[in-house]
This record gives sequence, C-alpha cells and structure tokens, in this order.
Amino acid sequence: MQLYNTLTRQTETFSPSDGNTVGMYVCGPTVYDHLHIGNVRPVIVFGTLRRYFELFKGWEVVHVQNVTDIDDKLIQRSIETDTPVADIARTYTEAFFSLLKDLGVAPSTHNPRATDHVDDMISLIETLVEKGYAYESDHDVYFQVSALPEYGKLSGRRLSEQEAGARVAESEKKRSPFDFTLWKASKPGEPTWPSPWGEGRPGWHTECVVLARRYLAGHMDIHAGGNDLVFPHHENEIAQAEAAGGEPFFRFWMHNGMLSFAGEKMSKSLGNFAYAYEILEKYGRETVRYFYLSRHYRKPLDYSEDAFHAAGAAVERVRSLLNDVDAELRSATGAPGEAGQAFIASLGAYRDRYVEAMDDDFNTVGGIGVIQELVNETNRFRHEASAQDRLALRDAAVLIRSLGEPLGLFQSEDATGATQEAALIELLIKLRKDLRSKKEFELSDAIRDRLASLGITLKDTAQGTIWTQQP
Repeated sequence: MQLYNTLTRQTETFSPSDGNTVGMYVCGPTVYDHLHIGNVRPVIVFGTLRRYFELFKGWEVVHVQNVTDIDDKLIQRSIETDTPVADIARTYTEAFFSLLKDLGVAPSTHNPRATDHVDDMISLIETLVEKGYAYESDHDVYFQVSALPEYGKLSGRRLSEQEAGARVAESEKKRSPFDFTLWKASKPGEPTWPSPWGEGRPGWHTECVVLARRYLAGHMDIHAGGNDLVFPHHENEIAQAEAAGGEPFFRFWMHNGMLSFAGEKMSKSLGNFAYAYEILEKYGRETVRYFYLSRHYRKPLDYSEDAFHAAGAAVERVRSLLNDVDAELRSATGAPGEAGQAFIASLGAYRDRYVEAMDDDFNTVGGIGVIQELVNETNRFRHEASAQDRLALRDAAVLIRSLGEPLGLFQSEDATGATQEAALIELLIKLRKDLRSKKEFELSDAIRDRLASLGITLKDTAQGTIWTQQP
C-alpha cells in the first residue's frame, strides 16, 4: 500500500505500525450548523479508506473522529440565535450522525466530544508551560512558536520565512504575533471551565492533540483531513504534541483537496455552498458517493449539476446491469458451460487490477475505472453467451458488488427485507402465470399494472417471466 505523506512530501509504503491495527484520526465537524458539501469530502474519502483497509487489506482500524462542541463559531451562533451553546451543539451533533448514516459512512470507533476532555487539555497545556513552550498572559495561554525549531515542517512554512513577509494580526498579549492560543480567558456569557490561569476554555488546536493521544495511544498511524487544515491547525497540533512528548506525533498525514464552486473555494462565509443533506436528498447516496470518489482525493473537485447528473448516470448503468442479472438468474439452476467457465476464470484479473489501483495512493478513480471495464465486459458476455453460459453472470455480479463495497457503491438492499419482498413478487408472478393459462387476462394484467405502479417491471421471455425493480 502506497500513500502520499504530506509530512515528507512523497509517496511512501504504508503498513500498520503495530501488528494488524491501524490508528486513524480524522478531524471532525464544529457542530454549529449542518455540514455543507465541501465538509463531507473528508468524511467520505477517509471513511472509504478505512473500509478498504478492513475489507481488502485485512487490517483492523481504530477510527477516531472528534466533535468540536465548543468553539468561537458555536459561541457566535449562540449570540445570533439567543440559544445556549450546548443546545446548538446537541442539535447539530445529532444532524451530523444522521448524515453519516444517510451517506453510508460506517460509524467511527470513537467520536469524542471536546467538552468531555477539557481536563486533559488543561493537563497538556500545563505540561507545555512547565517545559517552557507556552506562557500565560492576562489569563490567556499561548504556545511560543520560536521555542520549537522544527515548527513548520508539515506545511513547509518556516518561522523565519513567515517573519520576512507575513502579515499576522498583532496582539499586546503575545510575545510574537505567530504564537497561537492554547487557553482563552472567558468572556461574559460564554461557556467556561476552571483552570490554573482562571476561568476559560481551550483553544481548537489543543483539542485534537488530546483526543488523538487519548484514543490512539500506540497506533499513531494516519492523521487526515482537508488540505485547508495543514496550516495552521495540523501544524499547531504537531507543535504541541512533539513539544510535550518529544516524539513524532503521527507517521502519515493525509489531506484531501478542496471542493470549489465555479473555481472558488466553497464556504459558508462566501455563501457559495449547498448543505450536504440537500444534495443527498436530491441525488441519492450512491450518486453523491460516486461524485466524490470519481476524483482523486488529493485533487481539487469542482461542484456542478452536470457532474452530479453524470455520476447518477454512471451509477444507474451499473445498477441496471446488476438488476437485470439478478432478475434473469433469480430462479436459474445448473452450472455454466465451457464459455461460461472461461469467463469466470477471467474475473480474477479485474480484482487484481482494482487492488493495484487502490494500493496506489488510494486511487479510487482507477478502482472505479476497473469496475466500469468489468461492467462493459459483463454486458458484452451477457449479450453473446448461450442461456446456460449466462449463469456465469452471477460471479460477475458478485465481484462488481465486492469491488464496490469499500466505495459504498452498487450494494444490495437490506437482505431480509429484500428476500421477503422477492418471495412475494415471485408468488404474484406465479399467480399471474396461472391466470394467463386460464385466459383470465384482465386479472393477470391488473397484477402486472399494479406491480408497475410500485416500480416493478415484468418482462416475459422464452425462459419465463423476469422482473426488475427501480432502485
């Protein structure tokens, strides 16, 4: 498995640092509003990476994604709406988890809330003060960037270069404008916690350090998020963690490209955004997932209606094949002939090529390309093979779904519900056949029409009646 490491600026071989377990930390949402469609790109991308690790590499993944439930944005929303911060956080935390379910993203192993770990953050800040990396100023605490020579190694923005030309907001409380906040003194009406420096709350950069160390001790393999977090957030995480512990924080740092709207970064402040739940309702889970995963995760991705329509058409093409194969072979028995066996033998190469693509810096574009090639070949075989050889299509359908599983694409519906529904439909088809044999065509047509109104299409063929259902 090869992954691009932002820290070293090169692609490197990746494997778990400790046995068969991968520790992966993905920066989660600040829960002051619904996620927009730019926010969900890392959620989908790194949730898919986790599933690929589990399903195709055989690794156990401890997946941690935090919930920032105290921050400036939450406090501002509280002021604007005259609603307690805790109530806002609760509402949008529930919305976040509901969105994950609707997107088909597996629940993380841990979703720690920042407010549950404030004492641990205070302990980290105390350690940094004791070691001379942080200082208190008028009840605020700041990290002294100049005390850490390695500062800037993730982003490549060394302090000397920043000082030469950067424009950074001055503060009378700071020793240097480049120092960043670890603890903020409370203001009237804000949530607050007691600390050695007075009432206040932790800074955002401290949160992820504490939560990653708390839940991934011994498995600091991958830290991930959008590339807008490289600086200052991830840079400041590394500074705190390594100043406090003297050891490297994470081995691999992965960052996805930004989602843009007509070439501009999508953001709520600019107003050029759409909420993720709205897009999901409009296009459906698999179309949304295909849209994100059909572009390499490190490249920028531009939002457009045309791109979503193209993604929907691509998903429908694969689903149409799978539905037709399921319908045609639902009651078929026996084994395929020589041509069918040869077709089955050829399928292994597609799996090998899929793994090769996905192992190459998590190239989901290449993985999807292999699936589309397999769909093309399956359609060709389906139209040319004899009825008996077409039994081999079952193996192709199984492989397509297997390759799509880590991507969250081309999956069957709930097995129990689908099995019961299929049994009922088969019973109605048998009843319709009996009615037709008795020349009771009005009743048999009524069954066909009623099923059609439910999205179930019957096709009478030489091999019997087959049915398909709209997804």
